[in-house]
Amino acid sequence: MTILDLRNRHGIITGAGQGIGRALALEFGSRGAHLLLVGRQQSTLMATARLVEAAGGTAEVLAQDLTLPGSVDRVTEAVVSWATVDLLVNNAGNVRAGRLERTSEADIRSMIDLNLVAPVLLTRALLPRLRAGADRDSIVLNISSGIALVGLPFYSVYAATKSGLARFGESLRRELTGMGVHVATVYPGATDTDMMTSQNAGADLGWDRRSLDDVITDVMAGLEAGDHEINTAPESRRGMQRLNISDPMAVDAAMTPQLADLEAAVRDHRSI
Repeated sequence: MTILDLRNRHGIITGAGQGIGRALALEFGSRGAHLLLVGRQQSTLMATARLVEAAGGTAEVLAQDLTLPGSVDRVTEAVVSWATVDLLVNNAGNVRAGRLERTSEADIRSMIDLNLVAPVLLTRALLPRLRAGADRDSIVLNISSGIALVGLPFYSVYAATKSGLARFGESLRRELTGMGVHVATVYPGATDTDMMTSQNAGADLGWDRRSLDDVITDVMAGLEAGDHEINTAPESRRGMQRLNISDPMAVDAAMTPQLADLEAAVRDHRSI
């Protein structure tokens, strides 16, 4: 039985120009959604909008850098005339891998501002609309990362932001108990998207990549089942996740022999 009805949603998807954001827009579009697609580049958003409409939905676009002052206000103003807002997908994010002391302050602030501050502020601004859902729960879907479950070397700031987003969702879920808002967090493992093109770590270093289609299938199935925590990592990574709970120092020991190879493989990983 479908617990959460995903049909005919009216909502906002951030980072909708590519990757997971675009794929989720198409899934909701195929279910009759009307979407506001938010991202930095007008051209990629328009391409997503055309795909959403071909899938059976409708879409508006808003080219917006969510780290800039006033950006959240512009998103909320874009949907002020909508009768309903019952979906928010906090997907926009960026990454810069490498040793902490070699990471610039600008890159650190960019990750914190987009990956954590922006979704918190956008969720806060839209909560009155989301709580006003008529006959079914609204959805807040936060796209975290498997790195929130196992902190990986050379991703310390990214891990901090994605862990923060996960705990934000958990706390908010409890805060909104009985208020008609379903808060869910997704933990994708390495996924074959444009965000990963500058990263060269492979399965030998624990970075088994799943196809975007497989990840999105898991996300939508989890949502339809009413799950609050949706882990799309491959089984090879889940063993490490379980070990990180029971014996985190064993994870340290397992990673130590590969540190030099991993650093070389991820040092150019950047989507900022």
